[in-house]
Amino acid sequence: MNNLSSNQKRISIILKLIVIVSAVTGTFISAYAGRHSFMGGSRVFMYFTIQSNILIALVSCIGLYLMNRSGTGATSRDRINVWYVIKFVSTISITLTGVVFGFILAPTLGANAWNFQNTLTHLIVPLAAVIDFFVVVPATRISRKNVFFVIIPPVLYAIYAGIGYVQGWEFADGITYPYFFLNWGSPAGAFGFTSELPFMGTAWWILLLLAFLIAVGYGFLALTDLIYKLRKKR
Repeated sequence: MNNLSSNQKRISIILKLIVIVSAVTGTFISAYAGRHSFMGGSRVFMYFTIQSNILIALVSCIGLYLMNRSGTGATSRDRINVWYVIKFVSTISITLTGVVFGFILAPTLGANAWNFQNTLTHLIVPLAAVIDFFVVVPATRISRKNVFFVIIPPVLYAIYAGIGYVQGWEFADGITYPYFFLNWGSPAGAFGFTSELPFMGTAWWILLLLAFLIAVGYGFLALTDLIYKLRKKR
């Protein structure tokens, strides 16, 4: 992180603080304001949205610490490279949160989709995290082989949600799945298709989202490489 200019560090600090404050505030409001609703209270922590917000907030907190430590020379290059991969994976996860909500879930939720807490957790946090990624990460380079790490959080969540479905956990009152596309008991089942939601089986949704993640991961790395080369020419 010593490769960052003082201006980049200032911008990154502001963006990280936006991520942390927005994620914490959005999570708190989601849990507190919805504690009497059918899916509020502690249940919000069962959703990928909140889990990915907590992850990126923790990554941002540690990032602030590492930025300070890097100035003392106390952080090894190997640890920094591992850290960039962790930041990459968590940024792709929060990107998935924003994209899935904005383009898949929000259209099914109606006028109340973009309330204050949803705006924080699905728009502000992802945008700030992505911008911070491109401010910080091009100071180094991430190998293409690390792209496949981006599927780890969503795969783990799909397994978690699948176990919850089988065990009958209630993500909301009477609902044993977190999102309509993870409903194994829908008319489409695992590999079927239907003319209504969810339109295709849960397995197809998972494969589609994993392919999307890998494509976005490659796109992010291609853009960071371009930014890296442009900075080198200065």
